[in-house]
Amino acid sequence: MITLKKIRDLDVSSGAGTAMTYLSAASGLLRAGNFLYVVADDELHLGIFRTTDNDPGTLVRLFDGELPASKRERKKQKPDLEALTLLPPSAEFPSGAMLALGSGSTQKRHRGVLLGLDAKGALHGRPRPVDLSRIFASLGAFHELNIEGTAVCGDEIRLFQRGSKGGSKNAVIRFSLAAFLAALNGKAERAIEPLAIQWIDLGEIDGIPLTFTDAVALPDSNFVFTAVAEDTADSYNDGPCAAAAVGLLDSEGNVRRLHPLDAPLKVEGVDARADGDLIRLLLVTDADDPSIPAALFSATMER
Repeated sequence: MITLKKIRDLDVSSGAGTAMTYLSAASGLLRAGNFLYVVADDELHLGIFRTTDNDPGTLVRLFDGELPASKRERKKQKPDLEALTLLPPSAEFPSGAMLALGSGSTQKRHRGVLLGLDAKGALHGRPRPVDLSRIFASLGAFHELNIEGTAVCGDEIRLFQRGSKGGSKNAVIRFSLAAFLAALNGKAERAIEPLAIQWIDLGEIDGIPLTFTDAVALPDSNFVFTAVAEDTADSYNDGPCAAAAVGLLDSEGNVRRLHPLDAPLKVEGVDARADGDLIRLLLVTDADDPSIPAALFSATMER
């Protein structure tokens, strides 16, 4: 069992055209230099926090407009950003970039954002919204598309599809990184096809399947992933979280480790760093309740 240690709530300074004082539905986490970047699946902003202090984070607007206040209407309109991943340096982004990815579970969620970084991991330039339809159009094998994690591994990028109690299965979708980036930049003439789809069974807790909520690549081509047992029959509606876990997946889709967390928190974002025989983890949570701030936790697991 993995023990979580709370570091902080994800409180933020109001700004960027909003009066919010915290993120409540953290869904993706990326660490670059001394910065922690967090997307929330019910917001139009990116949260930026520093690893060197616990001061309130700052906000950067990713999309124009405003979301409705009511939870039901907000769910219909939100871009549902669920994952953050680091892209390698390119001509446009010499120090690399972040990609924030929508889940794809509705047409309004076929959007993402590219954000350039500088050599120290700080944001560089303005966020650039991107259309994901040429990527998601080829994924008809999933009657309920719900992408929750992305990770670059060599010349591939892998998308982590979250299953559900209603019969949708977990999967890792493998794309050529070059083709994926061409689609992001509007240079693909048609939908790009995945290289492979790996179906992943993580087991279940009290009849509720464990399903992916995020993933990150390690230098050895293994992947650390988070998963929860959420009692819901589809990819759209929320349900109570019965359990949560962190695991290790190899490049061929084999589950090498799967450890329950000591609390049934809905962990939705993970950063992992190899440190000798340990993997040091940072995780963020989504309580599915706008009155409860998301939180940042640390933990360790054996390699």
